[in-house]
Amino acid sequence: MNDSMPMLVTFVVYIVGMVAIGLIAYRATNNFGDFILGGRRLGSFVTALSAGASDMSGWLLMGLPGAVFLSGISESWIAIGLTIGAYLNWRFVAGRLRVHTEVNHNALTLPDYFTTRFEDKSRILRIFSALIILVFFTIYCASGVVAGARLFESTFGLSYGTALWVGALATIAYTFIGGFLAVSWTDTVQATLMIFALILTPVMVIIAVGGIDSSMLVIAAKNPENLDMFKGLNVIAIISLLGWGLGYFGQPHILARFMAADSHHVIHNARRISMTWMIFCLAGAVAVGFFGIAFFSNNPSLAGNVNENGERVFIELAMLLFNPWIAGILLSAILAAVMSTLSCQLLVCSSALTEDFYKAFLRNKASQNELVWVGRFMVLLIAIIAILLASNPDNRVLGLVSYAWAGFGAAFGPVVLLSVVWSGMTRNGALAGMLIGAATVIIWKQYAWFGLYEIIPGFIFATIGIFVFSMVGNRPTEKMLSRFNTAEKEFQSVKE
Repeated sequence: MNDSMPMLVTFVVYIVGMVAIGLIAYRATNNFGDFILGGRRLGSFVTALSAGASDMSGWLLMGLPGAVFLSGISESWIAIGLTIGAYLNWRFVAGRLRVHTEVNHNALTLPDYFTTRFEDKSRILRIFSALIILVFFTIYCASGVVAGARLFESTFGLSYGTALWVGALATIAYTFIGGFLAVSWTDTVQATLMIFALILTPVMVIIAVGGIDSSMLVIAAKNPENLDMFKGLNVIAIISLLGWGLGYFGQPHILARFMAADSHHVIHNARRISMTWMIFCLAGAVAVGFFGIAFFSNNPSLAGNVNENGERVFIELAMLLFNPWIAGILLSAILAAVMSTLSCQLLVCSSALTEDFYKAFLRNKASQNELVWVGRFMVLLIAIIAILLASNPDNRVLGLVSYAWAGFGAAFGPVVLLSVVWSGMTRNGALAGMLIGAATVIIWKQYAWFGLYEIIPGFIFATIGIFVFSMVGNRPTEKMLSRFNTAEKEFQSVKE
């Protein structure tokens, strides 16, 4: 208990700090645009780190180090794919999406943007895209709640039921109170904490083992294949791991950060900051798992927990190598990763329910104050559903998370990407892309043809569908072309 007390104090101070940021953001939230997109006034630093933190969940500090610890450096292909995908998303989508959403009636959500961009009077794009967001993100939220509960359960010995509520309530509190600004500001703090933990921990592990050369010898002695980038992988497996990067083009919680930037002019610096942060974090996570192999090979008596569950490698190293107060700060990074992603997903779900259902179909003339409070209560509603789903951590619905990333990437990715670079895209093309992308992911997942990750065929077929269905039927109207050209001219006003 003596060791856990400093960690408990650290966690409490951290959570109180996050809620305090929520209260400050509350005072800056004057209308629904502020609650959902922070009034589109995020600077490059906050845009960059918020995009990164909202992307990297507990997987960054638990899943990735655990995979590398168990299987060696070959597990790092996914990190390479994610880095390439994130860069391309910043390069080709971020600035353009910021301009296009503003030109298209200041759209606050992706469904709102699709509806206006393609003049969809039937509103089928709004309904279908909002439903995709609600279904996949509610499941995502449940997985985040489970990850937070597992952290509190393993660190403080709480029962799962108690840990579930403790882990979720802090995130719900600042998201409910402060909306997008609270989420973005806390993301920035959380991203800083994550990079600090992922640089410091592998350095201390290497020192504890006796340096890089000693570590490499120990790792090779345990199993030479740990050093093989191609261990157990064929061409399709490598393509599948790299294919994770395609998911970035369609993740609503990341795209919302681009939409909230102060202007497209800040994107250039934001891209540099975000990519630097991401590369350091992913490299650090891989290094924790990789050099953790050497540490626990040299200290087999300490390896009981990691041999039982490889995903505990970061937690165990933090607790073994650092003073309990420092360990508390490092373990708060896991909580930061979980909370930053969960809060973004709660807010995207809330915005879909409020903007794309409540305002669009029930209360078209609702006041700004009414929409803000509806948005807050929608955060509560989604959170409660997520907690109920998470109450049984073995519930099969959580298995859907494994391809929710692919679902968003294939259903929204090609639609978002082509909508900002091709003026000839139409409503029918967008709808076909969404339907084909989502259907391909679901069907491919069931049959696992060729062992290929379902996002790759989903993305390819959706892209083909968009081109084919945009070329037949109604062509873009003069107003659609005019808005597209206005947005593109605005985007090109400052060359990157």
